[in-house]
Amino acid sequence: MTGIIGGNALIDAGSLLDKVGLEEKMRVADLGCGSSGHFVFPAALLVGKNGIIYAVDILRTALETITKRARAENLANIKTIWSNLEIFGATKIEAGSLDIALLINTLYQSHKRAEILRESIRLIKKNGRLVIVEWKNIATPFGPPAEERVKKELVDNAARKLGLKPETEFEAGQYHYGLIYTKL
Repeated sequence: MTGIIGGNALIDAGSLLDKVGLEEKMRVADLGCGSSGHFVFPAALLVGKNGIIYAVDILRTALETITKRARAENLANIKTIWSNLEIFGATKIEAGSLDIALLINTLYQSHKRAEILRESIRLIKKNGRLVIVEWKNIATPFGPPAEERVKKELVDNAARKLGLKPETEFEAGQYHYGLIYTKL
């Protein structure tokens, strides 16, 4: 162990996916999935062989890592998609086709947060859910600097303006908050 805290020590993937209601046959996207596939692989098992989990990232190396692991684990329901989430219409997933979109620790990495929200919402079907998890605005010995963290109120205001209905707010581990919205 290198002293870096990550994975389930920060956010328990199984617990989070259970909370958001992932089920068999769902179409789900992890938007900004990163190279570990921390949510992609557990989600792939939950949606089963008749569901699809899209692993979406701007880093091709992250997607290559996920593709290799998916092949090694014989998970044919994982599809990697390269995209810049800041550009509306850029993600090569059919609009209105997702049951659930995950934006986990993605918004703080960009200054075009409203654009990322718009692109995420475009992909979700009516009554589908958008799950947002971000760093709390508290002092922590790791994680992004305070000025890069996304205040919950700003996310909530933007989501409501973009036509999402708040469903649930939850603790996503010690250092993160979680918000679930429904697309009307």
